[in-house]
Amino acid sequence: MNAWETIFLSFFALFSFIIFVKGIVESNKKNAKGVTIFLYWIGIFVWADAVVFGLFWFLISLCMLLIFRSWLLFLLIVSVFYLVRSIGETIYWFNQQFSHLERNPPHTLIGYQLFKDDSLWFVYQMWWQCITVVSIITTLYLATLWIKTL
Repeated sequence: MNAWETIFLSFFALFSFIIFVKGIVESNKKNAKGVTIFLYWIGIFVWADAVVFGLFWFLISLCMLLIFRSWLLFLLIVSVFYLVRSIGETIYWFNQQFSHLERNPPHTLIGYQLFKDDSLWFVYQMWWQCITVVSIITTLYLATLWIKTL
């Protein structure tokens, strides 16, 4: 691994651990469903997610730093994570469209200014489908590169 990759993973591990601890604190304050817009980029949408994914990213970063020493493997794991996460989100938003229970009222969601009704739900579903497609291609590409290094 290059020096900048090691530095990035070190900071990412520390950041992930802090987010993990913050997730525990917020969840204990009965704020487990509190929205975390600034953490969307690592798949954390609410504080309960931070407990699981904060720990996940912390452990993945540590494994890459201390055991595998592979930036390419780290990128592959990120890609597989987004593949799995995006499939789950696609299913979630698909189900929201046909549910009588509105867990996510449209007026509370980003994008409501453009889509002023529950059509926003299928826009979210299609967005996650696009992420799935990109993740599949990236996963296949990175897996091919990583296998060549073995």
